[in-house]
Amino acid sequence: MNKTKLWLGIGSFVLAGSLADTHTMHNAIAGPQIRYNTDDAANPHLIGIAGTEAAGEGGEQGGESGGGAPASYALASTDPNAFNYDAKPQIEAYADLVASSYQAAVSTTQSLDQAIDELLANPDETTLAAARSAWVKARPAYLVTEAFRFYDGPIEEVEGRINAWPLNEAAIDYVRDSPKAGLINSGKDLTLDAIVAANQADDEANVTTGWHAVEFLLWGQDLSTDGPGARPASDYVAGTPANDRRRGYLSLVTTQLITDLSGLATAWQVDRPDGYAAMFKGLPQREAVGRMVNGMAILAGFELMSERLAVALDSGDQEDEHSCFSDTTHQDFVYDLQGIKNVWTGDANGKERAGLDDLVKSIDPATAENVTALLADAETKIAALGNPWDTVLASPEGSPARQAGEDVVTALQALGNGLTQAGAKLGVLVLIPAV
Repeated sequence: MNKTKLWLGIGSFVLAGSLADTHTMHNAIAGPQIRYNTDDAANPHLIGIAGTEAAGEGGEQGGESGGGAPASYALASTDPNAFNYDAKPQIEAYADLVASSYQAAVSTTQSLDQAIDELLANPDETTLAAARSAWVKARPAYLVTEAFRFYDGPIEEVEGRINAWPLNEAAIDYVRDSPKAGLINSGKDLTLDAIVAANQADDEANVTTGWHAVEFLLWGQDLSTDGPGARPASDYVAGTPANDRRRGYLSLVTTQLITDLSGLATAWQVDRPDGYAAMFKGLPQREAVGRMVNGMAILAGFELMSERLAVALDSGDQEDEHSCFSDTTHQDFVYDLQGIKNVWTGDANGKERAGLDDLVKSIDPATAENVTALLADAETKIAALGNPWDTVLASPEGSPARQAGEDVVTALQALGNGLTQAGAKLGVLVLIPAV
């Protein structure tokens, strides 16, 4: 496999569709000037949007921005009967899915908060293990919501506070070569406002809030090639300045995580007349569908495929592992893909809903079947990955473990392309940053 290089293609995009659907696209999008190569009339390539950023990663690798959302997701066509379908059931189902998913994330994070309270009340190896277990159990409910990113939704305002990575441990607490590092040992005021203000303030890696800050505080640095971090429970015994500040820090950032997730759940409440869900359901149908498809396609074909898998495979460095302190990156891959599947089928959280699969099937059954097959293939290949992920990164070039990782990269790239083709059938613009 040719190694995917993250930084080579930022600012470029690939668009699948027919020239008939796209030759008047620039008239349909007010604002950014679209440039595309039409040398191949059957498959024009969008090569840039002047004045925008890649519609890619927000607060993780590359800075917090949901940027790149076009003024319109609807493709123009010279055929007045093109894209004549009713997506209202899918749009309403999506809003319900998003709302219930964020609420589930709030609920599991509240359980994590309770376990942390018990750790702080009685810090020992048992309560620390229970808090770690609660973190691992809480993560999947958030991970599936990542398919609701990469457009102008409420998540773009807070994602950098919730899930930013990679994380420079020394911005928060002591590390092996610097026992007095981080805000915890700085002697500065350790208020929630100060912690939030410091998040990525002077460097994108200086992450001070969110899932991975809590993860680091529970596990500590991962200095092992075959296991997670091993922070001792004694770090949370009250009575020393550093321990007391660490105790307060952990409580504050967990509270902030619940607050941010609760804000997302509130914004997507389907019965709230002034919320984002009401606005979303009031959009022209292809504007809403475009957001749905882009969230899935960019997560599969860029964020998960490139930033979380290919970049780490290229470097072989466990610092490029998404959940490196807990060594649970494999579940990140599993549940991110599950989030894509949830949007495609509509089914999640114990409820069956109208899915995009049925909508695409009503227009082009072969395209719908292709995406479903690509999802199943990616699911199978992710299940076959080595676990923990850092053992894969430490494997030699050409090893079966690394080949399995490269197979997932290929499968996710194919899934992103398949979703882009489905978007073209639905008459929506899909922008996956090139790599």
